[in-house]
Amino acid sequence: MKESIWMGFRRIDFTFEDREAILILPKETDDGKWLYKTEYFGAFPDFEIEMVKNGWHLAYLQNKSRWCLPEDIDIKARFCDYLHEKFGLQVKCIPVGMSCGGMHGVYFAAKYPQYIAGLYLDAPVMNLLSCPCGIGDAQGGMYEEFYSHTGMTKSQLINYRNHPVDHIDALIAHKIPVFLVCGDSDRVVPYHENGAILKEKYDKAGLPIQFVLKPGCDHHPHSLADVQPLVDFAQHCYEEK
Repeated sequence: MKESIWMGFRRIDFTFEDREAILILPKETDDGKWLYKTEYFGAFPDFEIEMVKNGWHLAYLQNKSRWCLPEDIDIKARFCDYLHEKFGLQVKCIPVGMSCGGMHGVYFAAKYPQYIAGLYLDAPVMNLLSCPCGIGDAQGGMYEEFYSHTGMTKSQLINYRNHPVDHIDALIAHKIPVFLVCGDSDRVVPYHENGAILKEKYDKAGLPIQFVLKPGCDHHPHSLADVQPLVDFAQHCYEEK
């Protein structure tokens, strides 16, 4: 293990099952509560920094692909077990999923709900025909990368039944709390083709979903100017569990 400082906090870099892993430790712990940044560690970190200040841990595990291969889902459960056994973190976490990281969060929560206290999804990729394929209003430009990682063609994706949106019912069945943040002018992952489907299904099921639609905001910046609503949501998720 290699130690350093991240944003004024102790950082441990280590290897878990041949993948790079990061754990940020608070100066004083709040009963082993933690956030799991599912992709893009260090991007738009204001919420994560605030939670570490509040005594939470922050963890990250390298993915094989940002497009979430099956092995990227299953290893997350084993990583949670490892952090619980090795560092005393709680079994349940709150995944922080931005963009493609949102896709990781949804797949993980749907398959392994026993590890999820709540989900923070920010401009999440929910519909692969929209992003990366660019079918619809998305600007596209990422399909070749997606194909190189998954081998899936656009034709196959038309009849595909394993998009993140296809797992919303599982989130609902397990009553997983969600905080959804999107920009109404997102050209990379358009809200109406992605996050809106999640919100509509939660609303139809009568489950509460916290939601912020940022006016005039493109895909970036992620997060909120004032992260207190996210902080309150995270704390409440553990209180409910």
